[in-house]
Amino acid sequence: MANLTDKTPLPGGFRAAGVVAGIKKNGGRDVALIVSDRDCNAAAVFTQNKVAAAPVLRGKKQMETHADRIRAVVINAGCANACTGDEGAHNAAETGEIARLELRLPDPAQIFSMSTGVIGVQLPMDKLRRGILEASKSLSPDNLNDAAYAIMTTDTLPKVITREVVTDAGAYRISGIAKGAGMIHPNMATMLSVIVTDAVVGVPRLKLSLREAARVSFNRVSVDGDTSTNDTLLVLANGKSGVKPSAAEFSAALTEVCIELAKMIARDGEGATKFITLKITGAASVRQAEGVGRAIATSPLVKTAFYGEDANWGRIVAAAGYSGEAVEAGKLSLWFGGVHVFDAGQPTKYDDAVATAAIRPKEIEVRLDLGLGEAEATLWTCDFSHDYVTINGKYRT
Repeated sequence: MANLTDKTPLPGGFRAAGVVAGIKKNGGRDVALIVSDRDCNAAAVFTQNKVAAAPVLRGKKQMETHADRIRAVVINAGCANACTGDEGAHNAAETGEIARLELRLPDPAQIFSMSTGVIGVQLPMDKLRRGILEASKSLSPDNLNDAAYAIMTTDTLPKVITREVVTDAGAYRISGIAKGAGMIHPNMATMLSVIVTDAVVGVPRLKLSLREAARVSFNRVSVDGDTSTNDTLLVLANGKSGVKPSAAEFSAALTEVCIELAKMIARDGEGATKFITLKITGAASVRQAEGVGRAIATSPLVKTAFYGEDANWGRIVAAAGYSGEAVEAGKLSLWFGGVHVFDAGQPTKYDDAVATAAIRPKEIEVRLDLGLGEAEATLWTCDFSHDYVTINGKYRT
């Protein structure tokens, strides 16, 4: 089993930057650039929203033609470049060309791009161009935090992680950044994220490992039940360490990084005051456990009850019942922390004050056992506060 310890530098051969280009209204960093000094093998998963942004459509084509030679990623915040027609597609391609010229690379398709922000607005290409030029001058193996800040929208904090993985074959690094606080729901990856490693990993293995990692991490996070037009999760491997981990070792390391980033997203949900871990056990299948968990995680009634610190277990049981999964009320058991509140179709003889105390902390664990089998799934979500409405009611203003 790989030994993972915290480290700060980017994996070998990677540099990053995050700069102010004037795209965001708040004047914060809004253009990130991550560059490898050699070609990378790549894999990506994208939103399943049928209304997909221009960089998503371009990125899908790149994964078909250039998955073995991606060199850089440009990410802008403040403008999603979604629902922008032919001009948006041109601007997404132009982003690659601008970066190609500045980085002196042979092919603009080696530049992957992502965008996040308001839908239906054209990219301000003059600002983005200046941002790419400035970022290219600021590239450093120690600038991953700047890149993480630059991709934030309504996020309140950057989401960044770096690990050193020690295996029998040697040591390599894996780093990731992510953004996401609202419009988060499991229907692919539910945010923007870039993960880079200097391990030697081929494209087929990257694809398999990424899909499995996304399934048990980003696809198990929900803030509000909305799936974005721009969701993209990209992993790049440049092989500079010379270490070729086993398939199991690499998958385990990638999954751990994805899970940690996914948890950061749930903790930073728009207006969130509580981070909630949902453990669905006793399911007939993992799919069933995920289905029940998602219904609970997205229920406004459940989420507002947690915000109000109301141990209203009925809302959770009701959500399980309308999840579409074949649950049986007489077999359900529910716990708030260590407090058993519901069992075999009826409430237990619990103390309501004790149950309320169990959901008062900032981090809460809820377990629902379906009583149907041995499968289980863990999901992460947050509560709904008044601030969520304020943030999204005035998102464009």
